Amino acid sequence: MTQTAFEAVPASAKSPLLLLCDHASNALPPGFGTLGLDPALFATHIAYDIGAAQVTRALAAAYGAPALLGGWSRLLIDLNRGAEDPTLVMKLSDGSIIPGNRNADAAEVSRRIAQFHAPYHAAIRDELDRIGPGAVIVSMHSFTPSWKSVPRIWDVGVLYDRDTRLSSPLMARLDEAGFTVGDNEPYTGALEGDTLYTHGTLGDLPHVLIEMRQDLIVDDAGAEAFALRLKPILDAALLDMHSRA
Repeated sequence: MTQTAFEAVPASAKSPLLLLCDHASNALPPGFGTLGLDPALFATHIAYDIGAAQVTRALAAAYGAPALLGGWSRLLIDLNRGAEDPTLVMKLSDGSIIPGNRNADAAEVSRRIAQFHAPYHAAIRDELDRIGPGAVIVSMHSFTPSWKSVPRIWDVGVLYDRDTRLSSPLMARLDEAGFTVGDNEPYTGALEGDTLYTHGTLGDLPHVLIEMRQDLIVDDAGAEAFALRLKPILDAALLDMHSRA
């Protein structure tokens, strides 16, 4: 781990992939307590993307690819937001007021950016520079099986903005493999300032955000199985992308 802001999994083989997991952790650094929240809430989706870190590590091991995983809860600061985004430090999440963020002024937000947000994004830039112009960014997230009591029908969502070089073949390959696939669902990938916009769109690098339904990856066995199933699908999509290019 570098500067405690993130976990770095080093490459063990030559791979063009950089795996990211912005919301990997539900931990908080010393001095923040529980941000005034009931500790039980840190086991829920408002604190982190359940199962996403385990899938990310499993894919990194399978590819020998580098991975960067956020070191602290999204409730501290959201690594998948631009530094100017008003939701960077959330004061309300899924109906829960966050007392430790409620009075966070501009100086406090700037301090958190410097300590926790900026080092993560600097590490992404450094890793992409190391990989070189053939780099491909794959960001791993997860979503709840239902929202406001409405079931979400997708097994996996593929998020993207303007660049469909990887998202298009990946959706086709996931569908072919029997997954129910969300096309920019349950969220949109068109979020200016987010991780993929900053490092993929602006850098003109192929990229995709993969959203996994949490009940499929809620434990280590499920996460390992999901990664094992996903790897050949991602391999095929990458081949499709290169052949189309």
